[in-house]
Amino acid sequence: MANIASQKKRILRAERERIENRQHTSAIKTYFRRLEDAVGDGDSERAATEHRTLISKIDKAVKTGALHRNTGARKKSRAARIVRPHSEA
Repeated sequence: MANIASQKKRILRAERERIENRQHTSAIKTYFRRLEDAVGDGDSERAATEHRTLISKIDKAVKTGALHRNTGARKKSRAARIVRPHSEA
């Protein structure tokens, strides 16, 4: 443990930020599962809603710095690939 007061504060802040970032990444994983379930069930309306929500969560995570923007772009592309083949049929 640090002896310097500013370092003690920084440790607490880093832990708080780590938890916040984990909440973003965990939510994104959850919405990916929900999107895959909706597509698997063949419910295109629910899949579209889940896709919009997932894209919004990814954008917010990138904006706050929880995800790198390239990681966000890759996840958005993956979500589009999940939805695309089923929406054409």
